[in-house]
Parts: sequence; structure tokens; C-alpha cells
Amino acid sequence: MEKHQIVYANRVIEFFVERKNVKNVNISIKPNMTIMVSASEKVPLKFICDFVTSKGSWILKNVKNFKQVQPYKQSEREYVSGESYKYLGKQYRLRVETSSEEEMVKYYRGFIVLMVKDPNDRARKAKLMDEWYREKAIKTFEESLDKQYSLVQKYGIQRPKIDLRIMKARWGSALIDSSTILLNSELIKAPKHCIDYVVLHELIHFQYNDHKDGFYNMLYSFMPDWEKRKAMLDEEIVREL
Repeated sequence: MEKHQIVYANRVIEFFVERKNVKNVNISIKPNMTIMVSASEKVPLKFICDFVTSKGSWILKNVKNFKQVQPYKQSEREYVSGESYKYLGKQYRLRVETSSEEEMVKYYRGFIVLMVKDPNDRARKAKLMDEWYREKAIKTFEESLDKQYSLVQKYGIQRPKIDLRIMKARWGSALIDSSTILLNSELIKAPKHCIDYVVLHELIHFQYNDHKDGFYNMLYSFMPDWEKRKAMLDEEIVREL
């Protein structure tokens, strides 16, 4: 991986270039605000730098948005009615209701409904929301694994288990030795077709533990539009996290 920089609007933009077997030059901003560019070995560095320069306005805008929005959403959540929460690629309004019986979170008629005994107990509300997201993530990720595993099973790949973790710079990781796919718990906020891409990507690593031609040939054969899914995940969903 190569590190380079360009100057745009008197600002230095640093980015990393990863050479891959891809048809297009792709740019994405990771959750930790690292700017990544993927391109084939045949693409000259000057072309890549010109491409990044052409995207300078977009890069600066989204890095700024990420800096401003992410800390606010993570540190200033009050878990009150009207707040917006992302789930499977869509935004939903939160509705907080007082419950004298069971405390729970549920999806109901376009709202995420948080039922809690004490609506002023922020810590309790946060815990209930985290548990709900995790429960939904486990169910959704397992369903995705069932679907994607059916594609690669014929290659003799053993069905891995899934584990969740909050990760700053990646959506997933294949732990070959323990036969585990580690997924970013924040991935539950992405559309299902983006989740499918991440799961398939990590599954293929159990056949090709690298990013060489074999890996991408298999990925293209099973998911020809994987680059569009990845772009949506990196360029759109990450801004909501």
C-alpha cells in the first residue's frame, strides 16, 4: 500500500493507494477518515492523483461532515422521541414510551419504539438500544451468512461462525485459524445488500487469504456489482455512523 498526497484548495489531502484487480479507480473514506484509493497496477500514479484532485471538494466536504456528525451522534444521544436512528440502510424516528411492565425495543409502523420504565434514565435507554441493535445484527448477519455460504460451499470451505465487534477502520475480518468471520456491529445500519457484500468478501478469504487475482475473480463471479455495494457502504453509510 502506497501513501501519497495532493494539494487541493490550499489543503493537503493524504491518501493511500491499494493496487487491486479492479476495473475502475475507486475512492472511499473509512470510518477512521482514512482516504483509500483502489486501482489496478496498470493505472499510472499521475492519473490517480488527478482523479483524487477532481474529487477534492467531495473529500473535504465528507471528511468535515464525518468529524462534526460522528462525535455528536456518539456522545450526545439523549434517546428521546424524535431522534433519528439508522437501521438496515434507512432512517427511523425514535418513539419513547413509558412501560410499567416489560422494557423493550421494537420496530412498529415506521418507528423504533423504546419502552422503558423510567424515560429519564438515559443509561438504561442506551443499554436497551444497544441490546436491540446487537440482537438484530446477529440475526441479520447469520441470515446473510446462510445465503452467501451456499455460494462457496462447493469449494470445500467450512461454514465459519460469526462474532461481532466495534471496529474503527474495517467492516469485517476473516479469522482463518478460528474459522470465524468478525463483523463490525455498526454494519447493521447498512442495507442488506451491503451486508451481503461484506460477508461474501470475508467468506472468500477462506479460499484466498489475500487480494490477488483469484480472490477478485471469485468475488466478481458471485457478485458482479460488488464495487457499487462497497462504494455505498464506504461513501454513504459511514457518514451516518
